[in-house]
Amino acid sequence: GAYVLQVKATDADDPTYGNSARVVYSILQGQPYFSIDPKTGVIRTALPNMDREVKEQYQVLIQAKDMGGQLGGLAGTTTVNITLTDVNDNPPRFPKSIFHLKVPESSHVGSAIGRIRAVDPDFGKNAEIEYNIVPGDGGNLFDITTDENTQEGVIKLKKPLDFETKKAYTFKVEASNLHLDHRFHSVGPFKDTATVKINVLDMDEPPVFSKPIYTMEVYEDTPVGTIIGAVTAQDLDAGSSSVRYFIDWKNDVDSYFTIDATEGTIATNELLDRESTAQYNFSIIASKVSNPLLTSKVNVIINVLDVNEFPPEISVPYETSVCENAKPGQVIQIITAADKDLSPAGQRFSFKLSSEASNKPNFTVHDYRNNTAGIETRRNGYSRRQQELYFLPVVIEDSSYPVQSSTNTLTIRVCRCDSDGTIQSCNVEAIFLPVGLSTGALIAILLCIVILLVIVVLYVALRRQKKKDTLMTSKEDIRDNVIHYDDEGGGEEDTQAFDIGALRNPKVIEDNKIRRDIKPDTLRFPRHRPPAEDNTDIRDFINQRLKENDADPSAPPYDSLATYAYEGNGSVAESLSSIDSLTTEADQDYDYLSDWGPRFKILADMFGEESYNPDKVT
Repeated sequence: GAYVLQVKATDADDPTYGNSARVVYSILQGQPYFSIDPKTGVIRTALPNMDREVKEQYQVLIQAKDMGGQLGGLAGTTTVNITLTDVNDNPPRFPKSIFHLKVPESSHVGSAIGRIRAVDPDFGKNAEIEYNIVPGDGGNLFDITTDENTQEGVIKLKKPLDFETKKAYTFKVEASNLHLDHRFHSVGPFKDTATVKINVLDMDEPPVFSKPIYTMEVYEDTPVGTIIGAVTAQDLDAGSSSVRYFIDWKNDVDSYFTIDATEGTIATNELLDRESTAQYNFSIIASKVSNPLLTSKVNVIINVLDVNEFPPEISVPYETSVCENAKPGQVIQIITAADKDLSPAGQRFSFKLSSEASNKPNFTVHDYRNNTAGIETRRNGYSRRQQELYFLPVVIEDSSYPVQSSTNTLTIRVCRCDSDGTIQSCNVEAIFLPVGLSTGALIAILLCIVILLVIVVLYVALRRQKKKDTLMTSKEDIRDNVIHYDDEGGGEEDTQAFDIGALRNPKVIEDNKIRRDIKPDTLRFPRHRPPAEDNTDIRDFINQRLKENDADPSAPPYDSLATYAYEGNGSVAESLSSIDSLTTEADQDYDYLSDWGPRFKILADMFGEESYNPDKVT
């Protein structure tokens, strides 16, 4: 009775004429799954709980027929395709209640060791399954995830397996729908449970050491061959095998020890010196006799213990001095001691004068009982002229066993001091030198002066050489400029050599500057000329400048006007330079200009016998 859809048929007959336009609906194909209302055309389900997993698509043939007329009942048909949509109404189910897996004990942590699968007849997201391990036997060692592509449960290893410790594990796995439809809660729980049994397979494994790391101690200078400890490894497999030991040689330090291949005992191979090396760190490898390729490794740390073999000595070399005006009982130096041995907690050093120095009334040693001592004066004043240096032997002993001692000699220098005890000088030659300066300081000052003089001489020489080079370069530049001005240009065919803009704009050259490329015989000041008008004819301008240059004996023959007039080697007119020009215009014959072609027609008209009309010039 669930509503599916409604169909409607139309009749073109007149609805007012009998029953010709009245339509009745019926199903010709599609029963018993669907039914239709004959009047409204509403299609509904005819069976309860239609299962998409059984059949997904249905074709329903529907007929619409009118109720009468002269031709009898006329009918029309149509086909309706109905597809069932999936809902999450089926729980997942395991195909079997127990899954058996065999896993080698050598499997790595995090690796997949097996797969199980529950079946859900739904489709799409309604068939997505979530797997969980029920807390129990294998909850700590195993984990399970869902493969999104196959919806399988992938069992993974969380901790290493050991056949010798436990050979089998049993736990339960629950499969449930990830997306639940609350409309179908009444159907039942949408989950299923199965049991997983895992059997651990025994594998041939390497030996196992009894400790993760071994620490041993040995005294320095222990005789060679002394056993200082042992390591132990066992084969835990069912068929136990013997174990062999050897040192993993990496450097020469490992040669200080040896190991018994069968027993695993470690012995010294050379004399050890704590002051040279206080700790040794190396590795020992254990392998199975039945399968030498199966090995395991462990670190061994050996600490070398100190033996009191070195006597204590004065920690630093002291520069001790005493004033000439010193008083008895005055402390002139505090001394400390050091021992190359590893001093134990509470190590004490004692200080005293040697037996031969105890009878001399110059200095004494006061032991402060805290590993320090003071050097004190025993007489009233010392003379530098009588004795400049005193050598004081001090005996230092330690408190370790066996007791070690040494005699250390302090050098005490007599110095001249002021009334406050401030040292002024400690040697005889210093008396004759200025206050505050020694011989070494004077020598250093003289060396600095000599170096400064050498630097100044080199600097002056370089400056002179640079000035000479600059002058030579300047002369060469002048000579180059003269050669440049001798260039007559490329002639009328060269349109890029010169700029003739000055001829078209007379104002540009109004300022007549003194030439700098040659040195004139006499200094000639520029002539002041009235400024040319903007429309001054070029011919008048050229004639004016030509007369001025012809009359000026100091002007060179290669002035800029002559340069622009040079026609070059490629012109039939040859050179028009003013160098070969006559003094007056009347002495020249310009009839030959008419023979040079159309390009010189304007010049021929300007300088010919015919009258020249400027208005005709273009």
